[in-house]
Amino acid sequence: MNNKWIALLLGGLLACHAWAADKQLKIGTLAPKNSLYHRQLMTLGETWRAAQGGGAKYLVYPDGSQGGETDMVRRMRIGQLQGGLLSVVGLREIEPSIAALQAMPLMFNSWDEVDYVREKMRPSMEKKFFDKGFVVLAWGDAGWVRFFSKAPGLRPDDYKKMKFFAWGSELEQQEIMKNLGYTPVPLETGDILPAIQTGMINAVPSTPYFALATQIYNSAPNMLDLNWAPIVGALVVTRKSWDEMSPEVQAQVREAGEKAGAQIRARARQEVDEAVEAMKKRGLAVNTPNPEQMKEWQALAAQLYPKVRGKMVPAETFDEVVGHLKTYRNSKGK
Repeated sequence: MNNKWIALLLGGLLACHAWAADKQLKIGTLAPKNSLYHRQLMTLGETWRAAQGGGAKYLVYPDGSQGGETDMVRRMRIGQLQGGLLSVVGLREIEPSIAALQAMPLMFNSWDEVDYVREKMRPSMEKKFFDKGFVVLAWGDAGWVRFFSKAPGLRPDDYKKMKFFAWGSELEQQEIMKNLGYTPVPLETGDILPAIQTGMINAVPSTPYFALATQIYNSAPNMLDLNWAPIVGALVVTRKSWDEMSPEVQAQVREAGEKAGAQIRARARQEVDEAVEAMKKRGLAVNTPNPEQMKEWQALAAQLYPKVRGKMVPAETFDEVVGHLKTYRNSKGK
């Protein structure tokens, strides 16, 4: 073999090494470090790294270190991140119709209903994300939104005296809250704890797991025992990073994503009850509405639906969810 061919061979090997070294997936999330969500992301990352081979690098940025979910979507679009484990707050920046799974309060009565509707909508939803440059690898959830507050509350009017945390990017939600007599204070997730400690806010819609992990309950030691809405999320990667994977790598990552999603959903639902029990032992007061008070909450939800439909949730998607729920409940004789 002459020197020319040796040089070409070495050049090719070096190029392959450089390609592998350049391969990286950087994933952002608000999930706390070492949480269930973070651990599942790391497990999926190991699958990707092993399949990719060479010097491929996989990095997860937990705790909102890449900013809020709107910031993370922006970072994905400009290539600073290749993926994100996001709630509907971030996902709707990509595809607004996803809000139907989270922005319709008291619409879902159980996780079985959430699962049924999501699976019915999943193929068309994933296509919408794909058409907008993103691939959904896993679907998850993080528990039901409950209201944590400094003072106890049992009926909707009790919360009109309070200042609520609201996602800074959700302008429509803030407007709806104001119209109904509530006081939203737009913040990012990282601002919640100092804001409630200083009195800037005194009520936080949060899942029990998040309230425990971030210690919110220490400053807001009252929880309304009402499943206001599910927190639904997904792991998405940019289509650019997906297209750079070989079909074999894609298949392995898809399988790992399905497993991660199933683990997140099963474990997260269990952790809701565990988190509430842990907080109760440390002083959390759980306030349960009576039947009369529940009617007031249901009346509030009924007031909200016309305001949500066509604004926070596209009208056709809102109607699709209602239709799927009707079919499911009819099949169960409800």
